[in-house]
Amino acid sequence: MQPWIAVGSADNFEHLRERGFDVCAFKASRRKQSGSMQPGDRIVFYLTGVVQFGGIVEVTGEMFEDTSDIGLRSAGKPGEDYPFRIATKPVVIPEPGEYIEVREITDLLDKTRKLGPKKLGMAFRGNLHRISDADYRQIEELLQEQIPA
Repeated sequence: MQPWIAVGSADNFEHLRERGFDVCAFKASRRKQSGSMQPGDRIVFYLTGVVQFGGIVEVTGEMFEDTSDIGLRSAGKPGEDYPFRIATKPVVIPEPGEYIEVREITDLLDKTRKLGPKKLGMAFRGNLHRISDADYRQIEELLQEQIPA
């Protein structure tokens, strides 16, 4: 299992929620990375703007190309496509308002520890990142704590 972080807007995350997190879509520049994903990999959603981890899905299929509009939008590049798609299923998805504030946990993650909360954006440039198993486990544990028993 390879853990990943997908970087995107809170609005795009909510579009995926409306679909039941049945698919994750990536920008045209992410063909190689999304193509290397395998069933069983996990994807953590990092929500730009609000600087939160929103949830985790599991990859359930191979990457495929599809240019149909599923409602995702890029604030930086209007009209940008998300043609590379991966079938997914939800693993840990807290309710809106229960997400993890990334600025509050920078010291817990290898990926952000050296940058701290003020330079956090540098850790999440681009649409897709591999992360360590340790970082994944920490994020999953924190997200699980957000879901009522």
